[in-house]
Amino acid sequence: MGYRIRPLAAAMAVAFSSSAFWQPANAENTQVLNEVVVTANKPQEAPDARSMGSTQLAPMRAATSDTASLLRDVPGVSLYGAGGVSSMPAIHGLADDRIRIKVDDMDLISHCGNHMNPPLSYIDPSSVASVKVYAGITPVSIGGDSIAGTIKVESTAPQFAAEGQGLLTKGELGGFYRSNGNAVGGNASATIATEQLSISYKGSTVESGNYKAGGDFKRAGPSYTTSTQVPTASTRYLDGNEVGSSLYKSTNHQIGIAARSANHLLELKVGIQDIPYQGFPNQRMDMTANDSQHANLRYTGRHDWGTLQARVYHEQTRHKMNFLEDKAYYYQNGAQGMPMDTEGKNSGAVVKADIALNERDLLRVGGEYQRYRYDDWWLPSGTGGMSPNTFWSINNGERDRYALFGEWEANWSPKWLSLFGVRNETVKMDSGPVAGYRSTYDGDANAFNSRDRSKTDNNWDLTALARYTADRNQTYEFGYARKTRSPNLYERYFWSTGGMAMNMINMVGDGNGYVGNVDLKPEVAHTISATADWHDAERKEWGLKLTPYYTYVQDYVNARRCASSDSNMPGQPCFAAANQTRTNNFVFLKYANQDARLYGIDVSGYFPLAKTAGFGTFTASGMLNYVRGKTASGKDDDLYNIMPLNAKLSVAHQLGNWNSTAEVVLVDNKKDVSQERNELKTAGYGLLNLRTSYTWKQVRFDLGVDNVFDRLYFHPLGGAYVGQGTTMPPLHANSPYGISVPGMGRSVYAGMNIKF
Repeated sequence: MGYRIRPLAAAMAVAFSSSAFWQPANAENTQVLNEVVVTANKPQEAPDARSMGSTQLAPMRAATSDTASLLRDVPGVSLYGAGGVSSMPAIHGLADDRIRIKVDDMDLISHCGNHMNPPLSYIDPSSVASVKVYAGITPVSIGGDSIAGTIKVESTAPQFAAEGQGLLTKGELGGFYRSNGNAVGGNASATIATEQLSISYKGSTVESGNYKAGGDFKRAGPSYTTSTQVPTASTRYLDGNEVGSSLYKSTNHQIGIAARSANHLLELKVGIQDIPYQGFPNQRMDMTANDSQHANLRYTGRHDWGTLQARVYHEQTRHKMNFLEDKAYYYQNGAQGMPMDTEGKNSGAVVKADIALNERDLLRVGGEYQRYRYDDWWLPSGTGGMSPNTFWSINNGERDRYALFGEWEANWSPKWLSLFGVRNETVKMDSGPVAGYRSTYDGDANAFNSRDRSKTDNNWDLTALARYTADRNQTYEFGYARKTRSPNLYERYFWSTGGMAMNMINMVGDGNGYVGNVDLKPEVAHTISATADWHDAERKEWGLKLTPYYTYVQDYVNARRCASSDSNMPGQPCFAAANQTRTNNFVFLKYANQDARLYGIDVSGYFPLAKTAGFGTFTASGMLNYVRGKTASGKDDDLYNIMPLNAKLSVAHQLGNWNSTAEVVLVDNKKDVSQERNELKTAGYGLLNLRTSYTWKQVRFDLGVDNVFDRLYFHPLGGAYVGQGTTMPPLHANSPYGISVPGMGRSVYAGMNIKF
C-alpha cells in the first residue's frame, strides 16, 4: 500500500497533532505543498518525539526573543540562564554540547569560551516553523556526538505556486512590545514563486534594555565604575531590582531559493546575523559583537527504492567579548576592558537514504562529516598583567567528526514496531601552540606546548526500541540507548591556571573559573526509558503520558577543585589551600572525568473541562518533571544545574477566533546542589501567566502578562549574579558570591502579525 513522504524541507514545517504533545493542537488553514509518493508501508515515527508546529509556536513568539524558550512546554526540558537570546536547553538534566542541536539540519557549534552563542541563538523565534525534541532514546540517524538527545529546529519550508495558479506572492509583517526591559522588535517575510521556483526572504530584529526582577534582590549600587570603586561623574547606578547586563540587540536575515521537479527538491538558504551587544548577568564578560554567516544547500528526492537526502553547509562566526556599560571598563594600569576575540568555521556534509525493503522493513543508512576550525585570542590591554603580548587561549583548534550509521525499522504487525540502529563516529581533535600575555604564563604555556595534543576518539552509539500499540487508546514504548560524546575544545584545550584567565572560561554561568584537561575521555551514556501513552481513539479529547528514565554516564565530564599540581604558575589560586575547602565563595576548577547517574520521570496530560455553544471549550493540561543527578564514582556530590521538581498547570479557552490560557508554574526549592562548585540553593515559587490571542482574517493579535503578581523569584538554573561593577577578580566587590540571577518580574506584552 502507498504512503506519502513530503520532501524534508517541507515535512518539518507540518504542524503536529496532540498525540505528540501534551497540549491538543487546534486545526488551522495551511497551504499543502506537493508531495513525494513512495510505495511501502507507512512506518510510525519511532521513538515518540515531542513536536511543536505553528499552532503551538504562534502564541509564544510575542512573549520571547529567545528561541530556546520555545521549548519551555516540552516535558523533560529545562533552560540554563544566559543572555536575552541565548539560553541553553537541558534534557533530563543534560545540557549544552550534550545535546545535538540541528538548525535546518546544520550541526551548529558555540564559538565562545562562555558559550554565549549556542546553536539556537542563530535563529529568531519568528523564523521557526517546527521543533522536534528527541529525549534520551534517540535514533542514530538523528545525530551523534551527544548523550542527552537531539533538538531539530526547522525554518519555514519553501512554498510554490499551485498548478495553474501562475505566480504566487505572499508576505508577512509583525511587531511586538514587552514592558519589562522595553523590548521592541519586528519581523518581515516575503515569497515569490512559480510552480518550479521559489524565492523567499525572512528578517527579524529585537532590542531590549535591562529587565527588572519582581523585587530588590541586591543593594542598589554602581555599575559603570573604576576598579578602585571611587564613584565619578560618569558612574551609573542600578536599582536594587534591575538585573545588570541583561540588555541585548539582535538582527537576522535569511534568503531562500528553492527549485523542484516532479520528485526532487533543491534548496539553498543563506543567512547573516548581527548581534552588536548582548549582556550576560551570570558571566564576567559580555558579548560586544557576534557576526555570523551561513550557507545551507540541501537536496531531497524520490527514487524507486525510497528517498535520498543530501546536504552541505558552511557557517562562520566572528565573536567578541568585553564589558558593556554595567560592568567596569577601566581597570588598573590603564587597562581598557579585556578584549576577547574568537573566530569559528564550521563546515559539514550529510547524506541519508531511506530504503523501503518491503512492506515491513525500512532501512536508513547515511554518513556525516563535520570540519571545525577555531581560534580564541585576547589582545593586550593596558600596561599591567594583560600586556604586552596577545594571549592565545586556543590557537588553530581542530575538531573533526566522521560518522556512518545504519538503522532498521520494522512494522511486525499493527501492534508491534521495532527500531535498531548502530552508529560509528570518529572525532579527531588538536590544538596549536599557545602563549600568554607575558612570561608569567610561560610555565603553563610551555607545559601545554610540549605535550602531544592530538586526540582521536572512536565512538559507538546503539539504539534499540520497541513499541506496542495495544489498541486505539494505549501505546507503550521502551528502549535502550548507548550514546557517546567527545569533549569540546575548551574542556580539553584551555590551558592557563592564571586566576583571571580561568574566570574568563565558564560555560555554565556559575561564576567559577575553569581550566581544561587534555586527557579527558569521551562520555558514554547508557539510558533505559519507557513511555506509557493513554488517550482517546482520535487523540483529540484527552491523553496522559508517563516517561520514567535512568541514565548512567561513564566518564561524565565533571569538575574538581584545582590544586597546585595542576599549575605551573606559582602564586596563582590553584596553589591556595583555601581553594580546596572554600564553601562561601567562587572557586577554581579543572575538568575531570567522573561517572554519574541521572534518573527521573516526565508526566504530561490534557483533558476537557467543558464545552458549550455559548461559552466555547475549556481544556485543562499540565506536566510534571522530576530529575535527580549524582556522581557515581569519586567524591559523592550532586550534579550541577539539575532542575528541581516542577509542574505546569493550565486552562485553555477557545471561543470562535479567541484563544486564551491561564497558566500556573510551580517550582520546588533547590536543595540538592553541587558542593564542588559551591552551587547556590534557591527557594521554591509559583507564578501565574495569562495570554490571549484573536485571529481575524489574515491578522493575529497577541496579548499577555507573564508573572502577573510581579513575584521575586530565582530560577534554579539562572546561575550566579555577576552582572554589574568590577566583575574581574580580585576586584569584584559589586558581584559578590551568594546572589543568584533572579527571574523576570511582571511583563506585559503585545504583538500583531499581518499576512498578505
